[in-house]
Amino acid sequence: MTFSSFNTKKLQSTLLLLFCLSLINPSLGQIPKQYLDISVSPDHQDWTYRLGEKVEFVVSVTQSGRAVPVENVRFFVQEEKMNPIKEGPLQLKEGKAMISAEGMEKPGFLRCEVFATVDGKEYRGLGTAAFEPEMIKPTTKMPEDFDAFWSAGKEELAKVPMDPKMIHQPERSTEQVDVYHVNFQNIKNSRIYGVLTVPKGEGKFPAILQVPGAGIRPYSGDLGKAARGAITLQIGIHGIPIDLAPEVYSNLASGGLNGYWNFNLSDKDIYYYKRVYLGCIRAVDFLVTLPQFDGQNLGIQGGSQGGALAIITAALDPRIKFLSSMYPALSDMTGYLNGRAGGWPHIFAGNNLAYYNYPEAIETLSYYDVVNFARILKTPGFYSWGFNDDTCPPTSFYSAFNEIRAPKEVFVVPETGHWTYPEQGKKSEDYLFEKLKK
Repeated sequence: MTFSSFNTKKLQSTLLLLFCLSLINPSLGQIPKQYLDISVSPDHQDWTYRLGEKVEFVVSVTQSGRAVPVENVRFFVQEEKMNPIKEGPLQLKEGKAMISAEGMEKPGFLRCEVFATVDGKEYRGLGTAAFEPEMIKPTTKMPEDFDAFWSAGKEELAKVPMDPKMIHQPERSTEQVDVYHVNFQNIKNSRIYGVLTVPKGEGKFPAILQVPGAGIRPYSGDLGKAARGAITLQIGIHGIPIDLAPEVYSNLASGGLNGYWNFNLSDKDIYYYKRVYLGCIRAVDFLVTLPQFDGQNLGIQGGSQGGALAIITAALDPRIKFLSSMYPALSDMTGYLNGRAGGWPHIFAGNNLAYYNYPEAIETLSYYDVVNFARILKTPGFYSWGFNDDTCPPTSFYSAFNEIRAPKEVFVVPETGHWTYPEQGKKSEDYLFEKLKK
């Protein structure tokens, strides 16, 4: 192998690792920017309005901070994920415009999107006004046997020997942190795979379980939190090793695991996420057996699908003392059946409606929706998100958040979408460390 080809492969591996890290920890994701900057901002500083209050969307279209000639500028205003209620061409004056819209008469979010073309390429900007979001009520119903269903699931898991395996990774370990590839037994003859990072030194340590966003990918562990003094376990949910060749994950994502969130949707007992939710509890089982664990201080952290898993696992397992959740998915998924946005994975949206709008699927999802776990959650938590989220609509996660009666702290950065600023990630981590070290 030549020096040049070696460096190319090393660079490719590094870029892949950074990409995967950005998916695992949303605070590491690059803030999305585009060549043409289209800013759409509601005229209230906090982007929040009373019911029925008129909103003015302030539009600015610039490149490198200056107004530039653009073509085919158009806009539409809609309740998020619904059909447009106002649309048309938009005239800019020195790169600026105002769009007026009537306020919503019910709690929710009103979104304005603007499109403009430069050199044949179309760019998009959006801004979202919130109308009394703290009053949003969920559409998801609580099954009468919800507690019994999950108690039976935990009993099933308890009968499965954990059979843990730990493989030390000396090449990845540091003077401060030991790194291990781990796996342990889950239900249905499956296993959970992950990366364990353990602080070196005397004494006992708190622990943090990191649960993943949606997708199929490798994992590399969180050495930063371990260096800061917390045992950290980062897991995958699909029952496959976390250190395979990159093409294995891409092949699974487009092949055997494509659309995994729909697998066995007709039957709540074998739905895909049953193994996932119980697997997260099994990860807690593993963490509490570690001799380095302090026996008491255990937190959980995740974003998107991981944000959902953080709430769900904490609701099912009282050994978790604190949680951090970013823009949780799997929240109020039946919203679309009630004329408003539902949560990722949008099972009842668009063309999916024809496939999945039947009683068995609706019943199954009620056992897996974050809303119902929020209703029983007793664990204090930190939450963060923005209003411009296309993937996990704020209507959906507010439906769950508003049901939580446990102590909760929320840090809203309205302009963010399905990504976070580093400041949000820092607040999340600082919250966990402050609570877990008390």
